[in-house]
Amino acid sequence: MQPKALPGFRDFYPEDFALRAHIFDAWRTVARRYGFEEWDGPPLESLELYTQKSGEEIVGQLYTFIDKGGREVALRPEMTPTLARVVAARANGLKKPIRWFSIPQLFRYERQQRGRLREHFQLNCDLIGEPGPLGDAEIIALAIDVMRALGLSSSDVRVRLSDRRLLGGILREIGIAEALHPLAYQVLDKVGRSDYLGRRQALCDAGALEAHVSRLEQVREIRVWADLEAAFPGAVSVGQPLAETIAALTAMGLGEFVDLDLTIVRGLAYYTGTVFELFDAAKTLRAICGGGRYDNLLNAIGGTDLPALGFGMGDVVLGELLRDRRVLPPLLPAIDLFVAGVDPTDFSDVLALAHELRDANYRIEYGLGSQPLGKLLKLADARGVRFVLVLGETERQSGQVMLKDLGAKSQHMIPRSAIVSALARVVPPAARSLVPVHGPSSHG
Repeated sequence: MQPKALPGFRDFYPEDFALRAHIFDAWRTVARRYGFEEWDGPPLESLELYTQKSGEEIVGQLYTFIDKGGREVALRPEMTPTLARVVAARANGLKKPIRWFSIPQLFRYERQQRGRLREHFQLNCDLIGEPGPLGDAEIIALAIDVMRALGLSSSDVRVRLSDRRLLGGILREIGIAEALHPLAYQVLDKVGRSDYLGRRQALCDAGALEAHVSRLEQVREIRVWADLEAAFPGAVSVGQPLAETIAALTAMGLGEFVDLDLTIVRGLAYYTGTVFELFDAAKTLRAICGGGRYDNLLNAIGGTDLPALGFGMGDVVLGELLRDRRVLPPLLPAIDLFVAGVDPTDFSDVLALAHELRDANYRIEYGLGSQPLGKLLKLADARGVRFVLVLGETERQSGQVMLKDLGAKSQHMIPRSAIVSALARVVPPAARSLVPVHGPSSHG
């Protein structure tokens, strides 16, 4: 039987890895631009770390086993519990606010579908120790700027923004009992999905009045702040932090990316304030990114009473979007220059030149065996490389090296003693950039 990757897991051939590297580069570049420091934790944790937060029902979604020490362990399905554990260990010595990001590989045993596999890489950005709305705006702006760095505009992606505190105020104004708020959040979360009617019926069966549920459904029509003030004037004061977050994003010049959408709840119960999700504008894919404020979670898991907020952005959906919008990175050749000898007597000179150029940060390949020059030139062409350096008896005697430009079908001699500086004028540094990050662009 031909072996292959397990269902839901990926092989990364060089062209696939180039896209992954492109995404990772944008993630790291933007996160560091915001002053975030990269960290990581172990891919294997105690199972209790996850059941403590989410309950025993999560076990069915995890890759779990008993290790050789008799411990119940799990491959990490998310990063927040590890973050809580790590921060708690050094909470007093860490400068606040803490700005950390990580790019872990995560594992969940779930049903596969477009944009969801059983493993994925995820950008996690967390801001810890900052309770105000400017912190919320900072995290959301970071997520938006990742999109811009990847060449996506407000016509490609939208941030749908809400606030758990505001939603709680709306539910109280409607008259829905506090005990029914979790069910009401589920109703809002399921708007537009196949299981919406079931969640709605569950809320009514639990004791919510039909008139109250009907008024709750009006929330999905609210798209601007004036509509919120008209529909639920009593709840507006509770939503002031959200208004300040939106104002800050507008001041940054990012307001065009943001939509007020009070049906955004986020399924996880630990969110306490601002919540947001980032979707493709056409709404053909799963959420690219989701997050919000979780001021009580670090205390519940790690015993560290610090306000916190953050988001997770997966590479699978993001890769699908970049393919759909045709903003993939260019496939660049793996090497900058090919070095070829005219005959076997030139091989020691080929090795010396190749190593000198590698020390100068050029990506170099040469023939690893005795091959005719014509065959070496064909190999260079097959690699997609444009420039070939040729060494032979004539070049040695003249103290020069022949530089062949396969693209322009031209050649000229350059001095061997100053080859690095001579090449710098011919082979521009941009040709050695593995994965360039594109600037903002617009796609209709």
